[in-house]
Amino acid sequence: MKRALLIAAALFCAAPAHAEQSAEERFRSLPPEKQQELREKFREMKQLPPEERAGLRRNLERLESMPPAEREAAEENFRRFQQMNPEERQAMVQRWREFRKLPPEKRAELRSQLRRVLQADPAERRQLLENMRRWQQMSPQEREKVRQRFREQRKERRLEKRDQRRERRRFK
Repeated sequence: MKRALLIAAALFCAAPAHAEQSAEERFRSLPPEKQQELREKFREMKQLPPEERAGLRRNLERLESMPPAEREAAEENFRRFQQMNPEERQAMVQRWREFRKLPPEKRAELRSQLRRVLQADPAERRQLLENMRRWQQMSPQEREKVRQRFREQRKERRLEKRDQRRERRRFK
C-alpha cells in the first residue's frame, strides 16, 4: 500500500510536466476518475504517521533522482507487482523482507547471481530457472544430499588441480 502511494505520487509528479504548467494545472488536466483516485491516495497518505510519510518522501526523492532508465525499470517493476494477485504480492513482500535480513555480503552475492541469470543466453537461463524450480521442490534432506555431492565434487576438482600443478612442476 505504501509503495502504491509512493508510486502514485511519483507518477503524478513525474507526469510529462511542461515547465510552464503548474502542479494544479497538471492535476486539473487529468480525467475526473484519476483526480478522484489521487485525492483518495492523498487522504490515505495524510492519515499515515509522520515518520511513514517522511519515509515515503525519501523514497520519492530517491525515485526522482534515479537516471531515467533506472527509474523506468523501477516503475515497470512496480506495475508488474501491482498486477500480481494478493497472494503473489504477499509472497513477494515476504521474500523481500527475508532478503533485507541477510548480511550485506550475502545480498551482494545473490544480486550477482541474479545478474548472471539475467545476462545468460536464453537456453542457459532456462536451465538455471529449471534448476531453481527443482531446488525449491526438494525437501531439506534432498537439498542436503545435493549440497554434500557438490562439496565432494568440489573437493575432487581441487585435488585434481593440485595434482596437475604438481605434475607440471615435476616436469619443469
